[in-house]
Amino acid sequence: MRLFVAAFPPPGVLADFVSHVSTLCCGEPRPPGGSLRLVTPERVHLTLTFIGEVDDDRLPVVEAAVAAGVRRWAGAGRTGSVKKDEKRKVPRLRIGGGGRFGRGKFTVVWAGVRGDTTALGDLVTDLRQELRTAKVPFDVKAHRPHVTVARPGDRLADEQVACDLAALGSYEGPEWSVESIDLVRSNQGPNITYDRLSAFPLG
Repeated sequence: MRLFVAAFPPPGVLADFVSHVSTLCCGEPRPPGGSLRLVTPERVHLTLTFIGEVDDDRLPVVEAAVAAGVRRWAGAGRTGSVKKDEKRKVPRLRIGGGGRFGRGKFTVVWAGVRGDTTALGDLVTDLRQELRTAKVPFDVKAHRPHVTVARPGDRLADEQVACDLAALGSYEGPEWSVESIDLVRSNQGPNITYDRLSAFPLG
């Protein structure tokens, strides 16, 4: 199974975000083959750690490692930016701004994440430490908080993508508290779907 750890925005935040991105591509009708390929609402998420392919019988090991990472993060002063005697607060985030990864057929449009990103980074560090201890491989690339909006590839002209990026740049969504994170299975195919296997409260 293909796994990752993620935070999902609550319904109100998701609805506001989806309403905004539905106007992208300058709000104009898209020609056949010119779709921005917007991510479906149920797949809008903030990836914390991408794990990748894991044998089915290793799922309990992964779940235990993620739970241990959350406990490690919640233990104020163990790692990161919180002093030893301070109580760890759940991150408060909002979706805002945006940008692009790649060019041509590899273009991906993303929205930024603002707020308590330092606390979020501490959580990612602790999750990865526990996955490493459990000998669960994961993607070690530096964590850049973002929400994938679309994968237009090379089907949209640069001017259209630039217009969408400008629209994202002016967006600032509602703030929300990340009360829990999820271990998610990604089901590949023509229509990618997600199964949220386990939830881990942060508070």
